[in-house]
Amino acid sequence: MEKTGLRTPAQASAYAQMLCTTSYTAARAGDRDQALTMIRDATRAARDLPHHPHQGRLFPLTPAAVDLYAVGVHWALGDAGAALEAGRSLHESQFTTPERKARMHTDLARAWWQWGKPEQTAAELLSALRASPGEVRDRPAIRTIVTDLRTRHAQAAGVRELAASLSTRAA
Repeated sequence: MEKTGLRTPAQASAYAQMLCTTSYTAARAGDRDQALTMIRDATRAARDLPHHPHQGRLFPLTPAAVDLYAVGVHWALGDAGAALEAGRSLHESQFTTPERKARMHTDLARAWWQWGKPEQTAAELLSALRASPGEVRDRPAIRTIVTDLRTRHAQAAGVRELAASLSTRAA
């Protein structure tokens, strides 16, 4: 597809979105080579896309969104260091919805957790909670991390506040 010419930003965006989704799927299936090849191709396809998507675009992908996919791909492959490196320049202002802002934080939290860093994990989850509470409260995998933090690292900075915010909702 790329070799035949992605003539418009909409075509490049759709192509990069397809590569991102397929890359993450390959990573979750354990196909490291395919996942890494596709996320590199997605990065290349998205390099000239606008940093703020056009209203109404079917695939409003941005270079930052591709970087966020890269965080998830590397996390799924078990490489927390590469995941955090992929996300090092991400910040909330690059995403337009509360859910995407929170997803950035939860994906980074999963990488920090995978790397064994409870304080950084809690900090990212607190940021996600502030951006969109449902992304923390309603996702079982994220709630499991909060439970594990409370059980194994109750004294780490941010863990009590995080656990309390989830306990308040459950009450």
